[in-house]
Amino acid sequence: MRFALVNPRWSFEGSIYFGCREPHLPLEYGYAKALLERAGHEACIVDGQLDGLSREQLRRRVQAFRPDIIVITTAPSYLFWRCPPPELRAAHETLADLRGTGALLVAIGPHASSTPRAAIRKLCVDGAVLGEPEEVLPQLGRDWADVGSFAWRDGGKIRIQGAPHATDLAALPALRWPRESLERHKHHHHRFDAEPDGPGAEIEYSRGCPYKCTFCAKENFRTGYRKRPLALVLEELDGLAAGGVRYVYFIDEIFLPDRALLEALVPRGVKFGVQTRIDLWNADTLELLGRAGCVSIEAGLESISERGRAELDKRSRLTTEQFSERLLEARRWVPFVQANLLYSGADSPDDIERWREHLRSHGVWANQPVPLFPYPGSPDYRRLWGLPDDRAWERAVEYYLTAYNDFSDIQEACPLPLSQLESECES
Repeated sequence: MRFALVNPRWSFEGSIYFGCREPHLPLEYGYAKALLERAGHEACIVDGQLDGLSREQLRRRVQAFRPDIIVITTAPSYLFWRCPPPELRAAHETLADLRGTGALLVAIGPHASSTPRAAIRKLCVDGAVLGEPEEVLPQLGRDWADVGSFAWRDGGKIRIQGAPHATDLAALPALRWPRESLERHKHHHHRFDAEPDGPGAEIEYSRGCPYKCTFCAKENFRTGYRKRPLALVLEELDGLAAGGVRYVYFIDEIFLPDRALLEALVPRGVKFGVQTRIDLWNADTLELLGRAGCVSIEAGLESISERGRAELDKRSRLTTEQFSERLLEARRWVPFVQANLLYSGADSPDDIERWREHLRSHGVWANQPVPLFPYPGSPDYRRLWGLPDDRAWERAVEYYLTAYNDFSDIQEACPLPLSQLESECES
């Protein structure tokens, strides 16, 4: 069978989405293409965002491939599955242009994983993968009634079969990207120490996280902690460097102090960025992290008080003073260090500003606290309303817009209700 793996040309106007809006490598599609071809299928990636395609160009490229199945993602890339745009506007618009090809339509992503019925209904697709899609997509060449971790239209009903899938990371190959794709990837994600001096890229060493913070939307995908084989990751990294890439960003939910990986990175000379918990590092491993080439750390602290971190289930034995010391130690070795803050209600604005100013005076940046969005698939959502239903995304956006009068310094404007953003979606 022939699979077209489509990444829409994303637009975010009016969205609560506060992730990066630049194009990123669609790692999930890279893996899926390799596994599809390994299973005897044909596959192509049509990336409307990275390739800068117009709607008409994207449609023509997909049609020229003559696919049997068109796959559409509901988040810009794996990097943002935990904080995707709630609305399905971009995916719906892309699918509207692709109808009439005769191909079956399948959705993947956080919406399909947490609220499959709503995703199928809104997008008017034939099926949706629950969880991580790489190993599920090759099975869609057979009777869908025999496919697990999948939801599909069966006559007038939507059937949901099995639980969200977790991929065996050892089965994923070292990715090889066309040089022209890498050359178009000018963006160095979350890098602020220097201007790009060549292409950037994304790479994955681990998937999932052993912690269960209340705000993290990972329950139905990318949850159990797993690592890819080190040799495969280094093979992929060396291929990126050979293709001219000068900076990579590890999309791992939590980049842990893995000495074998860090020591292997030291002689390669590739600059990289990570997201991590600073309390898992010490002076020795932070020094090694810097020697390995890390130039950007995004460290989740979330609250400046022990009470605030406890309310967010951010389990740590460190005091706030010790967190601060660890961040300043990281700044000795890494040019850019950020402490992420979320609005917990436990911290006074004056205390937050004093703490931020203290860090800034020592070269560490901390954002204004970001209002908590209760993503379906997070403990916060379950605490408020129970398991996600077909109105989960609407409910979460309505709550967010009602609960907060002000948003953060990393959001551009007051978001719009989901009903406005999805006004064209099928009912």
